Amino acid sequence: MAQLFVNKIKTAAKKEVKLSEAAHLLENQAILHSIGHINWENFPYRPDVQFRIAHTGDQIWLKFYVKEKHILARETRTNGDVYKDSCVEFFVSFDNENYYNFEFNGIGTTHLAFGPGRNNRKFVPAKTVEKIETHSSLGSEPFEEKTGNFEWEMMIRIPLECFAYSKINSLNELSAKGNFYKCGDETSEPHFVTWNPVGTDEPDYHQPGYFGDLKFE
Repeated sequence: MAQLFVNKIKTAAKKEVKLSEAAHLLENQAILHSIGHINWENFPYRPDVQFRIAHTGDQIWLKFYVKEKHILARETRTNGDVYKDSCVEFFVSFDNENYYNFEFNGIGTTHLAFGPGRNNRKFVPAKTVEKIETHSSLGSEPFEEKTGNFEWEMMIRIPLECFAYSKINSLNELSAKGNFYKCGDETSEPHFVTWNPVGTDEPDYHQPGYFGDLKFE
């Protein structure tokens, strides 16, 4: 099982850090990890996907780097079906019972829910989800599929209040479980790539038994 250390970002004086500055700090202080496991032979396409993750005590900072052949971004509704588009995902559990699934399409549309498994999930309210800051090099306007050789990046800043169904006052020194994913269910080459391997017969990201270990500094 994979293990990942989520280091704490060191910033200057207590001041508001812009998202662009946060991206620069993350680049300098967090290492790259790969999302590269192909678990299902019926879906062999593997885009080149990497990410960095760190925290500030009250925020998670996350940046994805993607190279792929097909990009698609139709969904604009918060908590909509972003997994059908070019999509990056971060699932995390703090109690070994329930987990949050953060899903982002290439223009930053976000889906966030909570629960113990695929079924009976509870959405985090849209007004809370929309406090997540995203910036994508693909922009923020929806588009139909484009085919070629694309490279895109997305910076994401998740405030603590997005963990709306957990009593978390600080991320400092927390232990968690999680996984990171890339998918694109309705792209010309559907793909399902994971950071920690998943051992199911069919693609299924809602598998907390296959989460890796996350340790927050």
